[in-house]
Amino acid sequence: MEKKEAQKQALALEIIGRLKNEYPDADCTLDYDEAWKLLVSVRLAAQCTDARVNIVVEKLYEKFPDVDALAAASPEEIEEIVRPCGLGKSKARDISACMRMLKEEYGGKVPDDFDELLKLPGVGRKSANLIMGDVFGKPAIVTDTHCIRLTNRMGLVDEIREPKKVEMALWKIIPPEEGSSFCHRLVYHGREVCTARTKPYCERCCLKDICEKNGVESSN
Repeated sequence: MEKKEAQKQALALEIIGRLKNEYPDADCTLDYDEAWKLLVSVRLAAQCTDARVNIVVEKLYEKFPDVDALAAASPEEIEEIVRPCGLGKSKARDISACMRMLKEEYGGKVPDDFDELLKLPGVGRKSANLIMGDVFGKPAIVTDTHCIRLTNRMGLVDEIREPKKVEMALWKIIPPEEGSSFCHRLVYHGREVCTARTKPYCERCCLKDICEKNGVESSN
């Protein structure tokens, strides 16, 4: 087991290095300039594109420009604006409750503690890791759909689909300081090359000679 983990660590370092060269400026594709706005956007991004979220939140912040304003808004008022992101009722309910909790229990500030973030309505491990990494610069691994798909294809994890289990497996092989930016680069690579809805563009992939999936398919 230790030998296999060491091999995965070596593979991870190689993949991290190549993706850095390929996507040197990769960062979060959700637009935000304050921590609470990233909390809102990441909740809206569930089953919705980041591009659409970035458009919708502009209208939301025009009407509700800060935590206090959003906390005072009714879920129905929020839903009216965020409906284009899908699942409007549940997302609006979570955003409303989250902003109220931020105002009442955290003085309007987003906590920089992982467990405290998980207490916020609508915030799961993926969202909490995104906040920890992007806002506070702390070790983070964001297991979104791109991360899960690509790390399985690359052979960094072995047929694991549950987000938390993927996260735990990656913590063992990804250097803590690399986790956040590595996951952002997986998003870029997953959208441009290692796609989900079409056959992956393996022929132009910077990882094609070390990718487990490509090696298996090439030998068949």
